[in-house]
Amino acid sequence: MKEYKSKHGVVKTPPYQLYMSFVDMRNFLNMLPEDKKAGVEADYDTISASVQGFNIGVKVYERVPYSRISIIDNGAPFGFKVDLCFDSNNGDPYSTDFHIDVEADLNFMMGMMIGSKIQEGLDKIVQSLVDLSNGVMPEGFDPSMYPDYFKK
Repeated sequence: MKEYKSKHGVVKTPPYQLYMSFVDMRNFLNMLPEDKKAGVEADYDTISASVQGFNIGVKVYERVPYSRISIIDNGAPFGFKVDLCFDSNNGDPYSTDFHIDVEADLNFMMGMMIGSKIQEGLDKIVQSLVDLSNGVMPEGFDPSMYPDYFKK
């Protein structure tokens, strides 16, 4: 197993509130632009999509209220586990130290091909949440797609 750890980012949202945004897989579907929703299906525990002829899916493996959500592969080309971590930010009840940890069962070739892209993607997700919580929308995104507490 290869491990990837995102950078830590302070999201200006209480841990319980940020956790609740991720707890239901349908929320991910709702955040997608309309033109990206084709072929994507979600329920409370799972989300799956058909991407370039490949079926890819994930399911929630474990929920630790307001602290961690663990997601595992569910029909992906390789095994993996993702931990979304919602930690207290030095006792500040109105912000969250958010980070993502990934374990992926990649062979050497796959690790060489996509390993840096996984790391890049994890850091970008964390930075996007930090930016959103500071009222900065990522380029090309419509603010109406996100929960109200990200809108400042």
